[in-house]
Amino acid sequence: MRDSTAGVRIRPAAAGDLGELTEIYNHYVVHTPITFDIEPVTADARRAWLEARPATGRHRLLVAEEAGTVLGYASSGPFRDKQAYETSVETSVYLAPHATGRGLGALLYGALFDALAGEDVHRAYAGVTQPNAASMRLHERFGFRPVGVFEGVGRKFDSYWDVAWLEKRLV
Repeated sequence: MRDSTAGVRIRPAAAGDLGELTEIYNHYVVHTPITFDIEPVTADARRAWLEARPATGRHRLLVAEEAGTVLGYASSGPFRDKQAYETSVETSVYLAPHATGRGLGALLYGALFDALAGEDVHRAYAGVTQPNAASMRLHERFGFRPVGVFEGVGRKFDSYWDVAWLEKRLV
C-alpha cells in the first residue's frame, strides 16, 4: 500500500501561499457550517491573519504542500485577546476538498504540536462545529478532550449549529 502522504512537505506558510490558503478556507465558508464566516473572504482580508503567524512563536501557520500546490494548513492563534490568555492558543486544520482522507490533517497537526512544544504554550483549544465526526476523531487522536458544547451558538444556512469545545494540555 502506497503512503498517501509521501511527497508531502510541511513548512511554514509564506506570503505566496495566501491565494491558495484563501481558496481552501472559502470552500468551507461557502459550502459548510465548519466556519461561521458567511461571505467568502479576500486574500487581502486574510493577509493580516497570515502575517500574525510567523515561522516561530506561539502563533503558527503550517502548510502541507505537494508538487508546488498547497493542500491544507494547520494554525495556532490567540485564544482570546486578553493578556492573561497569552499562553493559550486556538488551533485549526483546513484541507483542500480533494485532499481529505489522506492523513494530511494528522500530518499537519503533528507538525504544529511539535513546533509548539518549544514555545510557552500551556493549553490548546479547538471549536468544532457539530456534527463533524472526522474532526472530533482527529482532535481526540491528538489528546484533546471535550470541555463543553455551546448549543445553537451560530446561525448559518438557516440553521443553528452547536460547537463542541476541546482542550489539550501542552505543558
